[in-house]
Amino acid sequence: MSKILSIFCFVCLFGFQIINAQNHSIHKVKKGETIEGIAKRYYVTPFDIYKLNPEAKKALKPNTILIIPKAKTTPKVTVVKELKGFKTHKTKRKETLYSLAKTYNITEDELKKHNTFLYANPLRKGDKLKIPIFKTTEVVEDVPQYQTYIVKPKEGKWRIAYKFGITISELEALNPDMGNVLKEGQEIKVPNLEKEAQNIIDEQYSYYKVLPKEGFYRLKLKLGLEQADLEKLNPELKESGLKAGMILKIPFNEALTSNNEEGKVNLLDSITNFDTKHIAIMLPFRLNRVDFTGSLKNNIEKDPYLDASLDFHSGVLMAIDSLKKLGVSLKVDVYDTKNQVSEVESIIKNNNFENVDAVIGPLTSKNFDKAASSLKSYHVPVVSPIGANLQLYDNVFQSRASDDLLKDKIINFVKADTLASNIIIIADSENMTISNTLKNQFITAKQVFSRKDKEGKDKFYVGKQDIESVLKDGNNIVFLETENEGFASNVTSILASLFQKNDTQLKTKERNITLVTTNFNKAFEGDEVSNEHLSKLQFHYATTSKNYSLNNSFVKNYERQYNITPNKRAVKGFDLTMDVVLRIVSANDLFMSVTKAPVTEYTENKFSYKKKMFGGYYNEAVYLVKYQDLDIVEVKQ
Repeated sequence: MSKILSIFCFVCLFGFQIINAQNHSIHKVKKGETIEGIAKRYYVTPFDIYKLNPEAKKALKPNTILIIPKAKTTPKVTVVKELKGFKTHKTKRKETLYSLAKTYNITEDELKKHNTFLYANPLRKGDKLKIPIFKTTEVVEDVPQYQTYIVKPKEGKWRIAYKFGITISELEALNPDMGNVLKEGQEIKVPNLEKEAQNIIDEQYSYYKVLPKEGFYRLKLKLGLEQADLEKLNPELKESGLKAGMILKIPFNEALTSNNEEGKVNLLDSITNFDTKHIAIMLPFRLNRVDFTGSLKNNIEKDPYLDASLDFHSGVLMAIDSLKKLGVSLKVDVYDTKNQVSEVESIIKNNNFENVDAVIGPLTSKNFDKAASSLKSYHVPVVSPIGANLQLYDNVFQSRASDDLLKDKIINFVKADTLASNIIIIADSENMTISNTLKNQFITAKQVFSRKDKEGKDKFYVGKQDIESVLKDGNNIVFLETENEGFASNVTSILASLFQKNDTQLKTKERNITLVTTNFNKAFEGDEVSNEHLSKLQFHYATTSKNYSLNNSFVKNYERQYNITPNKRAVKGFDLTMDVVLRIVSANDLFMSVTKAPVTEYTENKFSYKKKMFGGYYNEAVYLVKYQDLDIVEVKQ
């Protein structure tokens, strides 16, 4: 028994040395004490104690030993002096006010205050001084455990939770009425930490929220990081271990980076339902037309529907794989609609869709309308991948923003440009309607139209003088409305040649030109149109998708899987599937997710669904982009 006791004492002593070495202390719980009271005593928060003592959440019993972390706030100590009397001192040779103050632990001012002759005369040998005797008391001011924090622009829950060293759940517990999305200027409660103790967000890293029941092994599979790597980036892990909801700093990973714009929600942080979800994919593979005895490549080249379906489906498969790594359980049914309304009707009739959580597809509008109307009675959400201006039944989700939204985006951008001194609208006859619409929006705008031949048909051509005559010194914004590649090439080359700089000798003033369009189409991407000209003109347009980064993890994984770079259809398949499923597992259903996740964003696509008063849901999220240095970049507004 004595041997066991010796070992126990050694372990306790050794453990105590470790605690002291790590700037911790221990506390033995007394009857009636609470975590809040103990935390207040040691100038820490209850969350700090729970991190090192998770069992204390369940019950706090007397005689329990708690490990208390070092306080992250320094209490303010005020010294209060109370005059108790005086002592007489006869000055000796070489004594000074400074030496006397130091001897009696008082200040020179206190000496002079009680010996007023010292204000006008120097200290002399033999002076009799009254030395004040004080009783000193140290008053430690009560340090509040929490402070009020003002939410900064584009700041989400995860940033604030990481900054103050708590989990998102703990932040929400402190602020039960904070809402799903934080707003700029909102006041919330956070732990009272000194600025030096707060964590700093380093934009060169990504940040990951630990999911329920997630251990180091699962994180290794998901993030490719060993426990030692995570602990090096997050030293507190060695003490607290992994906790659901905690924010981990990890090497930059675009796919897992929380993008916290105003209203934007990262659904990776919101997975709450791990029950198996059932989705269906409807695509026009038209496998009945495939000649399996011939070349698959030839089949794909001959059938654009098969080509589009395979691209989209490849992105769906990548999303399913990513979701499985997140712990999401899925049942996925894939149907070939053969691009026939009758086949869609047959699929729904011969299969049970009552418990399907969402249907993605079909691609074409007629087939989509049939699927949506047939599944309306089951209230099964049907998501359109590419269709616009659809019949919005109350179960329809139109994921592609409408053309009207794109047009409004660029018009509002021009209206917001208070520096614009001159607006010009260049169009061919096929775009006369939009040209006149723009003229109504910008009354002072000048209109230029394509020249015509003798028969009155467009030549899809304007002369340099046609444009130069309506340009002005200063800033010019030019709308170009056309679907003709030759006309786009003609206009952009002329515009690019009409820039001017201030030149006193030539007597010219600076002239800048910005090119925009309400309808970005293939004409602007043709070989005849110079990207150098578009970059020089800072060509702006609205689009439903932005260009992805080559460092994106989805792109890298796709290239490893298929040995090619994903095109826009594959990216849309990935982004849309990720969004639909993550919405389902973070809310009761796809309908409820619209409120919980106002804005979501993935590789190329952004989703912000709004419900029509009498009808379904449409995506109002669009990007404003521009050509810059031979690249296409997003314009932040």
